[in-house]
Amino acid sequence: MRRAKTDGVMYDGHHNRNFVLPLTEPMAQFVRREAGTPAIVRERALNVLPVVIRTWREPDVLRAIGGVLPRAPECLARQNGSAVHSYVEGVPLSSLHSDGAPVARRLVTSLMRTVARMSQVRRESLPLLPGVRPGGDTGSRGFLRTLAHLADRQIRQPNWPEFGGLFEALGVPADALTRLAERIPAMARRPYTLLHTDLHRDNLIVSTDGRSVAAVDWELATYGDPLHELATHLVRMRYPVSQWDEVRDAWAGAMEELRPSAVNGLTRDLRHYVAFERAQSLYADVMRAARALDDRLDDRSLTEATAAVHRALEAAAEPLGLARVPSGTEIERVLLRRRESRHRRPTGFRPVPPLTWTPDKRVPEQPDFPHSAVRDALVAEGMTPAGRVFRGTAHLNSVVRVPHIDVPVVVRRRIPSFCRREPSHLSEHAVLRAIARSEVDVTAPRVLALGRSHGGDAFAIHTYAGPLHSDRPPSHPVNGLLPHEADGLVYQLGQLTRVDHAGLDPLTGPWDFYTWLSQQLVALVRGLPRESQQVAKALGLPDADRLSEILARHRVTPRRHALLHGDLNPWNLVRHSQRDHLALTIIDWEMAMVGDPLYDLVRHIHLTPTRPEIRERMLRQWENTLSAEYTRDWRKDWRVYRWVEIVRSAYVDLDRLVTGSGLDAPNVRRAVDSYAMTLAAATASLGLPARSLANPYLARALA
Repeated sequence: MRRAKTDGVMYDGHHNRNFVLPLTEPMAQFVRREAGTPAIVRERALNVLPVVIRTWREPDVLRAIGGVLPRAPECLARQNGSAVHSYVEGVPLSSLHSDGAPVARRLVTSLMRTVARMSQVRRESLPLLPGVRPGGDTGSRGFLRTLAHLADRQIRQPNWPEFGGLFEALGVPADALTRLAERIPAMARRPYTLLHTDLHRDNLIVSTDGRSVAAVDWELATYGDPLHELATHLVRMRYPVSQWDEVRDAWAGAMEELRPSAVNGLTRDLRHYVAFERAQSLYADVMRAARALDDRLDDRSLTEATAAVHRALEAAAEPLGLARVPSGTEIERVLLRRRESRHRRPTGFRPVPPLTWTPDKRVPEQPDFPHSAVRDALVAEGMTPAGRVFRGTAHLNSVVRVPHIDVPVVVRRRIPSFCRREPSHLSEHAVLRAIARSEVDVTAPRVLALGRSHGGDAFAIHTYAGPLHSDRPPSHPVNGLLPHEADGLVYQLGQLTRVDHAGLDPLTGPWDFYTWLSQQLVALVRGLPRESQQVAKALGLPDADRLSEILARHRVTPRRHALLHGDLNPWNLVRHSQRDHLALTIIDWEMAMVGDPLYDLVRHIHLTPTRPEIRERMLRQWENTLSAEYTRDWRKDWRVYRWVEIVRSAYVDLDRLVTGSGLDAPNVRRAVDSYAMTLAAATASLGLPARSLANPYLARALA
């Protein structure tokens, strides 16, 4: 708690308002103290975010530690959520050593003696534990798992309705804490003790003679593994890294005198508690940074909030298993959209400035979705709930509802830090408009708007393909197509041959699709980062020149070209809620191209778990649906395209493993999880000897 030099209001950071006041005569008599004695009146602050784990009421804890811990505060009175505490003489440690600065050795030693004395508070003296807390026989793993679940229940879940969309946009999924709990390994057993759990510089009071350190603000106290206390203290005190060993050794020395078994497994297990503290802190740091921007529109505030969120994400990335940390630019844009959305909600107390955006003239204003609706969609975007924010490999998609528009729409923004190795050949909006103009029987989104919002951030607004009148997420055929879905997809691939692609095709005149496809793959391999190329070589994959020679051995029969989707993985197919002859909506046309229709079908079969009977059904129907100019010699050629896609995956998925790019997208995660099989199939099809995955290069990449 921050202590004022004179009587008045002071704040302990986030939980309470504290007043240092002299006891009046009536109050002094009531609490049996001398009139004029300084005391602290504590009141719970209003509108405080729930960002901490609570176990007991603070007065009950203070009663238990009285007489055991030197200079501990006493609760003199309490009523209706307020309390009067005795005043602990001294100055806060923060006034002597600011965050990041080393703390004097004598103070560290004194503090660790106080921490060790907490182990002398008898369990019977403490209040009853809630039923969800583990008892002393549960062990360290059980305690840490319980902490992770409590953090999810008491911190994440209450705040998810307001902040869930923000976390999803930053790449933090709803189940991050529960998955952390599942990954906690076995740890050494240690006796449970009383824990303060919030020993930062404002809560530590140094005596006037500088010889002792007392702990105040016990409202987050709990009972459990003493190593949790050391970890929270190390992180929240913001010691310089160079002082961590000194603090750890001082803690171990003090504990060995009073509770030797508390230091069991210290070296091995401390990191797990430190990791949890950093993971838990992410939620508080992000929410506080976002809240701080609600009514502050200056650039400096946005810069400070962006930096705070970036630091928190970097610290929590490994413990929470985040696939990547967004760049500062991406974080700033997410925070800016949220701030603009909240600032433009009508409050009745201030004028609401209009949101500005610049239309892209390539997509004219739509009669059924005017520019006013675009502004409303952008305002709603920043406050999209978590269940309506979907991250793809390249885009962040926010499903929003707009006044006077009967159905939801989706705002699509490119993820700034995503680097696609496979190039986009056509503009997605142009492809979708060509499909709409051709009036073919293909279910694809319709482009409603294209433009740039405040700050120059490009966006597109599409019709939404998921459930229109419920909050359920879209359903994708992630385990393969059902028979009627396979029929519907093949039918739509046939319809794509009717799309007029003359204005889309970047190439003119006759050209060989397989040769072009091979050149694209060779260019992809040649453009991989040096580290990815080195790992590929170590695993037996050929370099670009050798791959070009191997690909040139094959030929494919020329067939008439058509518009292709280019990336028919399961997450780009949305199941219809009611069964119809089309069965699926095809989304995310950014990889569209003009070429051989057989390639689209084969790439889908490669990217999707496809049972043999479904594969045969699709190939047979494809042959019967399309005219001969699109299907001649397909039985000879489809295996060539399948081989090319296996080889492509060997390079692309390896690069994702090495660089970590796109690992938060579900289709990418599934691909890299099966990389051993992909590599074996690729090297075998290339006629090259297989290399073991148990080599230092791949281990380095996976690390």
